[in-house]
Amino acid sequence: MNGQMHQHHAARVEAAIASGQAARSALVASWCRSSRLHHLDPSGHRPSTRLTDAELFYARERIAPLLAAAQGAMDRLYQAVGAAGCCVLLADGEGIPVDRRGTPADDATFQSWGLWTGALWSEEHEGTNGIGTCLVEQRPLTIDRDQHFFTRNTLLSCTAVPIYDHEAALAGVLDVSSCRADRTDAFSNLIALAAGEAARRIEADLFRRAFANARIVLAPSAEGQGGLVAVDADDLVIGATRSARVGLGIAPGRPWQPVPAADLFGADTACDHLAGGQRAVVQRALLRAGGNVSAAAKALGVSRATLHRKLKRFELRAH
Repeated sequence: MNGQMHQHHAARVEAAIASGQAARSALVASWCRSSRLHHLDPSGHRPSTRLTDAELFYARERIAPLLAAAQGAMDRLYQAVGAAGCCVLLADGEGIPVDRRGTPADDATFQSWGLWTGALWSEEHEGTNGIGTCLVEQRPLTIDRDQHFFTRNTLLSCTAVPIYDHEAALAGVLDVSSCRADRTDAFSNLIALAAGEAARRIEADLFRRAFANARIVLAPSAEGQGGLVAVDADDLVIGATRSARVGLGIAPGRPWQPVPAADLFGADTACDHLAGGQRAVVQRALLRAGGNVSAAAKALGVSRATLHRKLKRFELRAH
């Protein structure tokens, strides 16, 4: 990019900030944060900041459950977009990519652009960009070419989706980035859909791992996304994904308090599905125990009294 283009982009960013458009434009609001909060210069030439190998190792260790849950979804997403010249990045809550997928032939290009593990992509370090701005705004977004704050990043197109953990807290970002000049709006929309679906798969896997000993049940969810809740052996809902919380009208940011499944779902179809699932679980436990209530209760991890209540509720008999 030549000096004249550098100056044009920097002047455009500074003019937008000065115009007071931040109240009407999320992009300009991000440019304002980059300039006024983080004191960055859009024409700055300093290279991207990167962690040492030791620092990256500890960053990966801090989010080991997320890393483990993301492997399959990242592989599938890369299979869908890699041939089109894109790389896939998983970043932590600090904006640090801790894992990636990319074509080896493109590695040198992506590494030179900082689209690599250990780079710092928070707004504080890189201004407006896919990963950093997604973390701040906590919503799926695309920062395309000259929407980036730094002039040196204006050849990049980055689509980022937030990932929430089993407690509905922001855990990281899934990002698909490209340096191709021929990336079209239609292709960007397809990438956004694929990245969104991959992020939801990661969240579901993370949730199932966190509640490995509970029953996982589909629940009403926000915007058609699959919400999940975890139900223990005493019929208490002990966890819910962020989309399930939003769908159930529960503030995502509040600590989860166990609640009886019947109280949470009422008499809707989700409750019917839940009850049916429980009845089947109790029946299987009784059959395996040869009708011995004490043995079945032990296998289910509940008290004998609790199991007797469930037998009465589901109209089952011990043989």
